[in-house]
Amino acid sequence: MKSITLELPDRPLGDVEMTDAQLTEEFRMLAAVKLYELGRVSSGRAAELAGLPRVAFLDRLGRYNVSPFQITPEELKAEVEGLRADLGQ
Repeated sequence: MKSITLELPDRPLGDVEMTDAQLTEEFRMLAAVKLYELGRVSSGRAAELAGLPRVAFLDRLGRYNVSPFQITPEELKAEVEGLRADLGQ
């Protein structure tokens, strides 16, 4: 496993004081969420980075206002049209 070292100010980040372990967990989750949101990693890989099972990772995405469905409206429309064509509608 690789390690990354971050230098942070001694004062707490935001209004909540966190332990080093909590801060590490939060940064891992934030990195995983953002990489997933940008489409750089799959949900499985992001979950691995966050240290969570995939279902738990997908469940927590809502806390960060990120959809677990990584599809654009245009892609969704094309999928629906394709299904309609397959069904003869």
